[in-house]
Amino acid sequence: MSAAEVLTKVPTLSSPVGLVAGSGSYPLEFIKNAKARGLDVVVVAHVGEADPAVATQALHCEWIKVGELGKIISVFQAHKVKHAALAGGISRPKLFGGVKLDLRALSLLARTRSVKDDILLRAVADELRKEGIEVISASVLLSNCVPSSGYLSKRKLSQEEREDLVIGWEAARTLGALDIGQTVVVSKGMVVAIEAIEGTDGTIKRAGELAGTGCVVVKLAKPQQDLRLDLPAIGSKTIETMQAAKAAALVVETGKCLILERDEVVRLADRAGIAIVALSDPEEIESVT
Repeated sequence: MSAAEVLTKVPTLSSPVGLVAGSGSYPLEFIKNAKARGLDVVVVAHVGEADPAVATQALHCEWIKVGELGKIISVFQAHKVKHAALAGGISRPKLFGGVKLDLRALSLLARTRSVKDDILLRAVADELRKEGIEVISASVLLSNCVPSSGYLSKRKLSQEEREDLVIGWEAARTLGALDIGQTVVVSKGMVVAIEAIEGTDGTIKRAGELAGTGCVVVKLAKPQQDLRLDLPAIGSKTIETMQAAKAAALVVETGKCLILERDEVVRLADRAGIAIVALSDPEEIESVT
């Protein structure tokens, strides 16, 4: 199945669908679109991460702490959930502060012997599948958020920004292959920040402090990434962070990311003079409009 099919091909879903919710607007967007299709949503939401509003929009919402894998499974089983999605992030620094894994999570960690994002998320998906719960991409209900190639913004990239995006694209591919992060920031031909534990917004903020005005932000899916589980996503907060950091442009990958709150993202970017473009490869920048 192609990347586009993974992200947009809607399987036959039974109600209710499940959602493991983290931070940001992604979980709320998923719930809104699921309900528009006549699907109720059972949410398992991470304390301190998920927006409290998810509880008001869901058929049922159970709050959990990071590491309570057994509880996720039991909640979904109790509500006869057959399909579930993961949406929203978990702050990586919190993973180092007081996480208490339940027996199911401890067993999974012992088997995987890894704390890398992609390996752990695949293992979680396998655990759910063993219990009759198929993990789907949250994007299947958000096909309007998956960008095709071209500019979303009014402003186009300058020649210097085009050169920076090529550098950033190559660096982001390397970063992703090492399962470190998704985001690279470039300024004047130099990589000034790469995403590690602080996440995309923290990376952009740090780049602004280091390089000042004019940075190009490149955010790509990891080459080995399971697009059901950890899809790159940007929203209005990303653009607000870029504006505060005086970043100039954002580059994402065609068909392999989500633009959440798309109208608001474009409005904010145009107001700030930030260019946003989706590409399938760096050379495409010469032909997109």
